[in-house]
Amino acid sequence: MFDFLDEQADKHQITDPDVRHTWKSNCLPLRFWVNVIKNPQFVFDIHKNSITDACLSVVAQTFMDSCSTSEHKLGKDSPSNKLLYAKDIPNYKNWVERYYSDISRMPAISDQDMSAYLAEQSRLHLSQFNSMSALHEIYSYITKYKDEILSALQKEEQTRRQRLRSKLEQVIDTMALTS
Repeated sequence: MFDFLDEQADKHQITDPDVRHTWKSNCLPLRFWVNVIKNPQFVFDIHKNSITDACLSVVAQTFMDSCSTSEHKLGKDSPSNKLLYAKDIPNYKNWVERYYSDISRMPAISDQDMSAYLAEQSRLHLSQFNSMSALHEIYSYITKYKDEILSALQKEEQTRRQRLRSKLEQVIDTMALTS
């Protein structure tokens, strides 16, 4: 996903590293991990009382500050939750930068490896997933936005090379015949 964001930044000639950093922070750490930190009951079978909620909010805020590119000016009127980890935030910011840097240096995953991984995950969780229901939901979405999706697939060079538009049209035609 981060490679895709970097490709989009290159494509649109966005050279500001803060923009790239913010995109990456907003798509994974801030949208996913902050939600899990603040709402552990989404993942674990627990009750979150008000004290736990307050503590988790401080941790989540610290995490959000660690992903930020801006410097926070703290003073005597700053909230105590910001002051609590103020000395640690620069170190945490370095960790986040190093995380993004380490990911950018990783080799790209080939389409073949990704397909093999997804096939294996599908096989492992076959009994836990209603694929027909999922296909119906995807088909409903695709038929609703068919023109926009097909147009977008035609505009992108990589999707044209993979002939995704014609493949999707075949799927739509097949689904229309069976429904």
